[in-house]
Amino acid sequence: MSRLILATRNTGKITELRAILAEAGLSHDLVGADAYPDIPDVKETGVTFAENALLKAHALAQATGLPAVADDSGLCVDVLNGAPGIFSARWSGRHGDDKANLDLLLAQLSDIAEEHRGAHFACAAALALPDGTERVVEGQLPGTLRHKPTGTGGFGYDPILQPEGDTRTCAELTPQEKNAISHRGKAFRALVPVVRELLR
Repeated sequence: MSRLILATRNTGKITELRAILAEAGLSHDLVGADAYPDIPDVKETGVTFAENALLKAHALAQATGLPAVADDSGLCVDVLNGAPGIFSARWSGRHGDDKANLDLLLAQLSDIAEEHRGAHFACAAALALPDGTERVVEGQLPGTLRHKPTGTGGFGYDPILQPEGDTRTCAELTPQEKNAISHRGKAFRALVPVVRELLR
Protein backbone atom coordinates (compact mmCIF):
# COMPACT_ATOMS: atom_id res chain seq x y z
CA MET A 1 0.00 0.00 0.00
CA SER A 2 1.51 3.35 -0.98
CA ARG A 3 1.44 6.24 1.45
CA LEU A 4 -0.12 9.58 0.54
CA ILE A 5 0.18 12.68 2.72
CA LEU A 6 -2.45 15.43 2.96
CA ALA A 7 -1.20 18.92 3.83
CA THR A 8 -3.47 19.54 6.80
CA ARG A 9 -3.67 19.04 10.53
CA ASN A 10 -7.49 19.05 10.26
CA THR A 11 -8.72 15.53 11.08
CA GLY A 12 -12.06 16.24 9.37
CA LYS A 13 -10.35 16.82 6.01
CA ILE A 14 -8.27 13.64 6.40
CA THR A 15 -11.38 11.58 7.22
CA GLU A 16 -13.22 13.08 4.23
CA LEU A 17 -10.48 12.32 1.68
CA ARG A 18 -9.86 8.86 3.20
CA ALA A 19 -13.57 8.02 2.72
CA ILE A 20 -13.57 9.31 -0.87
CA LEU A 21 -10.49 7.21 -1.75
CA ALA A 22 -12.02 4.14 -0.08
CA GLU A 23 -15.32 4.61 -1.97
CA ALA A 24 -13.31 4.64 -5.20
CA GLY A 25 -11.58 1.39 -4.24
CA LEU A 26 -8.18 3.06 -3.68
CA SER A 27 -6.31 1.61 -0.72
CA HIS A 28 -3.62 4.26 -0.24
CA ASP A 29 -2.49 4.88 3.33
CA LEU A 30 -3.54 8.53 3.81
CA VAL A 31 -1.93 10.49 6.64
CA GLY A 32 -2.01 14.16 7.64
CA ALA A 33 0.89 16.56 8.19
CA ASP A 34 0.87 15.63 11.90
CA ALA A 35 2.55 12.37 10.91
CA TYR A 36 5.64 14.48 10.11
CA PRO A 37 5.75 17.08 12.91
CA ASP A 38 9.15 18.50 11.88
CA ILE A 39 7.80 19.85 8.60
CA PRO A 40 7.33 23.63 8.78
CA ASP A 41 4.07 25.24 7.64
CA VAL A 42 4.20 26.64 4.11
CA LYS A 43 3.49 30.33 3.48
CA GLU A 44 0.58 30.74 1.06
CA THR A 45 2.09 33.36 -1.22
CA GLY A 46 0.17 32.39 -4.38
CA VAL A 47 -2.46 34.65 -5.92
CA THR A 48 -4.90 31.85 -6.79
CA PHE A 49 -6.29 28.85 -4.93
CA ALA A 50 -4.44 26.57 -7.37
CA GLU A 51 -1.08 28.28 -6.77
CA ASN A 52 -1.45 28.00 -2.99
CA ALA A 53 -2.48 24.34 -3.19
CA LEU A 54 0.52 23.57 -5.41
CA LEU A 55 2.93 25.43 -3.11
CA LYS A 56 1.82 23.31 -0.15
CA ALA A 57 1.73 20.02 -2.08
CA HIS A 58 5.22 20.48 -3.59
CA ALA A 59 6.73 21.54 -0.25
CA LEU A 60 5.32 18.46 1.46
CA ALA A 61 6.35 16.09 -1.35
CA GLN A 62 9.91 17.45 -1.27
CA ALA A 63 10.13 17.28 2.54
CA THR A 64 8.77 13.72 2.87
CA GLY A 65 9.62 12.04 -0.43
CA LEU A 66 5.95 11.03 -0.65
CA PRO A 67 3.12 11.98 -3.01
CA ALA A 68 1.32 14.91 -1.37
CA VAL A 69 -2.15 16.39 -1.65
CA ALA A 70 -3.01 19.95 -0.60
CA ASP A 71 -6.05 22.15 -1.02
CA ASP A 72 -6.88 25.82 -0.77
CA SER A 73 -10.37 27.25 -0.68
CA GLY A 74 -12.46 30.31 0.02
CA LEU A 75 -15.57 32.31 -0.73
CA CYS A 76 -15.87 34.23 -4.02
CA VAL A 77 -18.54 36.96 -4.15
CA ASP A 78 -19.77 38.07 -7.58
CA VAL A 79 -20.20 41.79 -6.83
CA LEU A 80 -16.74 41.88 -5.21
CA ASN A 81 -15.13 40.47 -8.37
CA GLY A 82 -14.37 37.17 -6.65
CA ALA A 83 -13.20 38.58 -3.31
CA PRO A 84 -12.54 37.66 -0.54
CA GLY A 85 -11.18 34.69 -2.53
CA ILE A 86 -7.70 33.67 -1.34
CA PHE A 87 -8.02 36.23 1.47
CA SER A 88 -11.18 34.57 2.88
CA ALA A 89 -9.56 33.40 6.13
CA ARG A 90 -8.05 36.83 6.82
CA TRP A 91 -10.58 39.20 5.24
CA SER A 92 -10.91 41.23 8.45
CA GLY A 93 -7.12 41.41 8.90
CA ARG A 94 -6.86 38.65 11.50
CA HIS A 95 -6.29 35.12 10.19
CA GLY A 96 -9.00 32.66 11.16
CA ASP A 97 -11.34 35.08 12.98
CA ASP A 98 -14.55 33.69 11.47
CA LYS A 99 -16.90 36.13 13.21
CA ALA A 100 -14.90 39.24 12.26
CA ASN A 101 -14.59 38.05 8.65
CA LEU A 102 -18.32 37.34 8.44
CA ASP A 103 -19.32 40.65 10.05
CA LEU A 104 -17.08 42.67 7.73
CA LEU A 105 -18.35 40.93 4.60
CA LEU A 106 -22.00 41.39 5.60
CA ALA A 107 -21.36 45.08 6.30
CA GLN A 108 -19.76 45.49 2.86
CA LEU A 109 -22.78 43.86 1.21
CA SER A 110 -25.48 45.47 3.35
CA ASP A 111 -26.93 47.55 0.45
CA ILE A 112 -26.69 44.81 -2.17
CA ALA A 113 -30.07 43.54 -3.44
CA GLU A 114 -31.02 39.85 -3.46
CA GLU A 115 -30.52 39.40 -7.20
CA HIS A 116 -26.89 40.54 -6.94
CA ARG A 117 -25.87 38.42 -3.93
CA GLY A 118 -24.51 35.49 -5.95
CA ALA A 119 -21.38 33.80 -4.60
CA HIS A 120 -19.65 30.44 -4.52
CA PHE A 121 -17.24 28.48 -2.40
CA ALA A 122 -14.22 27.42 -4.49
CA CYS A 123 -11.58 24.80 -3.78
CA ALA A 124 -8.43 23.79 -5.66
CA ALA A 125 -6.87 20.44 -4.76
CA ALA A 126 -3.35 19.61 -5.94
CA LEU A 127 -1.39 16.37 -6.09
CA ALA A 128 2.40 16.70 -6.31
CA LEU A 129 4.96 13.91 -6.60
CA PRO A 130 8.55 14.11 -5.32
CA ASP A 131 9.77 14.19 -8.96
CA GLY A 132 7.88 17.47 -9.57
CA THR A 133 4.87 15.99 -11.38
CA GLU A 134 1.75 17.98 -10.50
CA ARG A 135 -1.98 18.06 -11.18
CA VAL A 136 -4.66 20.47 -9.97
CA VAL A 137 -8.43 19.96 -9.93
CA GLU A 138 -11.17 22.31 -8.75
CA GLY A 139 -14.64 22.19 -7.24
CA GLN A 140 -17.31 24.83 -6.60
CA LEU A 141 -20.44 25.17 -4.48
CA PRO A 142 -22.62 27.95 -5.99
CA GLY A 143 -25.24 29.84 -4.02
CA THR A 144 -26.43 33.20 -2.73
CA LEU A 145 -25.52 35.17 0.38
CA ARG A 146 -28.01 35.75 3.18
CA HIS A 147 -28.24 39.10 4.99
CA LYS A 148 -27.57 37.54 8.37
CA PRO A 149 -25.97 34.31 9.62
CA THR A 150 -28.23 31.28 10.11
CA GLY A 151 -27.34 27.85 11.50
CA THR A 152 -24.75 26.53 13.93
CA GLY A 153 -22.91 23.93 11.85
CA GLY A 154 -19.84 24.28 9.68
CA PHE A 155 -17.40 27.16 9.99
CA GLY A 156 -16.18 30.25 8.18
CA TYR A 157 -18.79 31.69 5.83
CA ASP A 158 -21.11 28.63 6.03
CA PRO A 159 -23.82 30.53 7.99
CA ILE A 160 -24.41 33.00 5.12
CA LEU A 161 -24.07 30.90 1.94
CA GLN A 162 -27.33 29.31 0.81
CA PRO A 163 -26.51 26.61 -1.77
CA GLU A 164 -28.30 26.75 -5.12
CA GLY A 165 -31.55 24.77 -4.97
CA ASP A 166 -31.76 24.73 -1.16
CA THR A 167 -33.58 26.92 1.36
CA ARG A 168 -30.98 26.42 4.11
CA THR A 169 -27.48 27.78 4.58
CA CYS A 170 -24.42 25.52 4.62
CA ALA A 171 -24.43 25.90 8.42
CA GLU A 172 -27.91 24.33 8.56
CA LEU A 173 -26.95 21.22 6.57
CA THR A 174 -25.87 17.99 8.24
CA PRO A 175 -22.16 17.17 7.76
CA GLN A 176 -23.21 14.39 5.34
CA GLU A 177 -25.40 16.75 3.28
CA LYS A 178 -22.64 19.34 3.15
CA ASN A 179 -19.93 16.84 2.17
CA ALA A 180 -22.11 15.56 -0.68
CA ILE A 181 -22.24 19.00 -2.36
CA SER A 182 -19.22 20.85 -0.94
CA HIS A 183 -16.55 22.49 -3.07
CA ARG A 184 -13.85 20.50 -1.26
CA GLY A 185 -15.77 17.23 -1.64
CA LYS A 186 -16.10 17.91 -5.38
CA ALA A 187 -12.40 18.75 -5.70
CA PHE A 188 -11.34 15.69 -3.68
CA ARG A 189 -13.59 13.45 -5.80
CA ALA A 190 -12.06 14.96 -8.95
CA LEU A 191 -8.65 13.91 -7.58
CA VAL A 192 -9.60 10.22 -7.63
CA PRO A 193 -8.77 9.61 -11.34
CA VAL A 194 -5.57 11.65 -10.87
CA VAL A 195 -4.47 9.47 -7.94
CA ARG A 196 -5.38 6.38 -9.96
CA GLU A 197 -3.32 7.60 -12.94
CA LEU A 198 -0.23 8.82 -11.11
CA LEU A 199 -0.05 6.37 -8.20
CA ARG A 200 -1.17 3.11 -9.76
